[in-house]
Amino acid sequence: MTSTPDSTVPARERRPQRRALLRAALAGGAVLAAGAAVPASAPAAPLPVPLLPPDAPDAPDALPSLPGRPGTPGAALRALRHGNRRWATRHQTHPHEAAGDRLLAVSEQHPFALVLGCIDSRVPPELVFDQGLGDLMTVRSAGCVLDEAVLGSVAYGVLELGIPLVMVLGHQSCGAVTAAVRADGTGEAQPAHIAYVTEQIRPAIDRTRTGPARVDATITAQTRLVTARLSAEPDLAARVGTGRLAVVGARYELSSQRVRTVA
Repeated sequence: MTSTPDSTVPARERRPQRRALLRAALAGGAVLAAGAAVPASAPAAPLPVPLLPPDAPDAPDALPSLPGRPGTPGAALRALRHGNRRWATRHQTHPHEAAGDRLLAVSEQHPFALVLGCIDSRVPPELVFDQGLGDLMTVRSAGCVLDEAVLGSVAYGVLELGIPLVMVLGHQSCGAVTAAVRADGTGEAQPAHIAYVTEQIRPAIDRTRTGPARVDATITAQTRLVTARLSAEPDLAARVGTGRLAVVGARYELSSQRVRTVA
């Protein structure tokens, strides 16, 4: 019997010489080192703005894209924006879950964005952005706190896989930020390694506000600080400077299920 191509494989995934094209487009690099300066404080956040204007331009010298894969920062942001809209309005498409997608994922991956998010069980990036197998690389730590493992993971996605977009995704009602604000106010000791997390968040605490408003403002400030630190990492900064990479901060609002950028 003559075999025929698997009709379940999306056309965008039938990519001849994909690995050769990816290697030609990307430059390898070493794992990032920690230690970029982090501002001691951040001003109160303005109201969030939409994730990306529909007509936002892409950088002219951005990475060449593979068929069906957003290859520029602007295209990647648009894909996340549209996916979040589907999620928030309950029109998810659950992409790239078919048998063909699973088979292709055995030998290769081409994620178009890396999301550094919190460990909170209510904010899984693949669901929040209605993305599927192989679409996103996700790194999660309490309060989006950075350490060497997180920095190295982000570096791998950008330098080895050529991901054009890194998003730092904070969220409403973050428990890690709440714990940091409470510990800062009461002086109570934190158990085990939780103390490391709260100390890393402490520089972002907005002491111009009180109560729940302080927690909410600190969530935004922490997102800004982590975004600034990643943007200052030399290897990432070099790619941002040439338009091949964007590092953006955003917030997920549990009440509306929408993602907004943090300016």
